[in-house]
Amino acid sequence: MSTTATRNARRGASTRNRQVRDAAAIGLALQIVTTVLPLLDLAYFGTIESHVRDAYPAWPASDVALDRDAIAWSLVVIGVLGVVGWIVTIWSARRGRAVRAIVTSLFVVGTVVNLTVAGLGGEAYDTIVPLWLGVTTLVLPGLAGIAALVAAWWGGRE
Repeated sequence: MSTTATRNARRGASTRNRQVRDAAAIGLALQIVTTVLPLLDLAYFGTIESHVRDAYPAWPASDVALDRDAIAWSLVVIGVLGVVGWIVTIWSARRGRAVRAIVTSLFVVGTVVNLTVAGLGGEAYDTIVPLWLGVTTLVLPGLAGIAALVAAWWGGRE
């Protein structure tokens, strides 16, 4: 490979990694937002509690509270794992190591987990997570994930 071709290849990889890093930084911010949403719902909105009460109207308030807390905190834990994934992606892009493999793997895992969370139903639930919360936790980080995936595979081409 000529010196110019080597230089252009490095420049393309550098641009690609910067694009991945930028998309991952946006994804990290959106993931933090979606991680905080269930906590805001617990404190202010009450849609998870209403969702549980609608599914199980005969349950006492203590059982509704237990189910509400389980749903909210499971979303928080999944969100924290998503934050870790975005941090790993940013680290990988800064180091320039295994960027495509990490971005692709985390995108697939994150998409499968979020689709499962958004669509999972059970007993009296159509979906366990309220629709607005399931869609939000799927779409916001998912869009940034698509941007990171595109940047990893097609970004930075000369």
